[in-house]
Amino acid sequence: MIKLMGAILIIVAGTLIGFQQAARFAERPKQLRQLAHALQRLETEIGYGHTPLPEALERTAQSSPEPISAMLKQAAAGVWAAEGPSFQESWTIAVKTHWRDTSMKASEQGILLRLGTTLGISDKDDQMKHLKLALSQLKAEEDSARDDQGRYEKMWKSLGVLLAVLIVILMV
Repeated sequence: MIKLMGAILIIVAGTLIGFQQAARFAERPKQLRQLAHALQRLETEIGYGHTPLPEALERTAQSSPEPISAMLKQAAAGVWAAEGPSFQESWTIAVKTHWRDTSMKASEQGILLRLGTTLGISDKDDQMKHLKLALSQLKAEEDSARDDQGRYEKMWKSLGVLLAVLIVILMV
């Protein structure tokens, strides 16, 4: 009876681990779309609303889901702080602090960090060009993420169950 309960627990745990890994593959394209939407809104705020960058970040954060919202809020708060860091430093700190809460990869983080080096130090037109460049790069990453999702999501679900069954067989 105890062996049966142990086997069931191992199979359930293995299945949950597989489904958790599969969920990360499903979450990545969704977060990339949300990030692209946030950058488009930021572009609109800067380009057409003539909104100062910290205020544009705050407005964009209000309409963005977590963890993107928290990242934008922290970047704006760093700029508003008296004798605070420069925008680039504030942006870098915000991205690196909140990155572990996302399902995105290092390549997407690199895109955002490069974007932070140009925002706040150039004119409106240049900032809009860099936002459009970042958006096109994120679109390519989103396409790649969708391919990965299709390729690996089902594999992780099956792999979790199969590895759990293998462990149970080896234990018996």
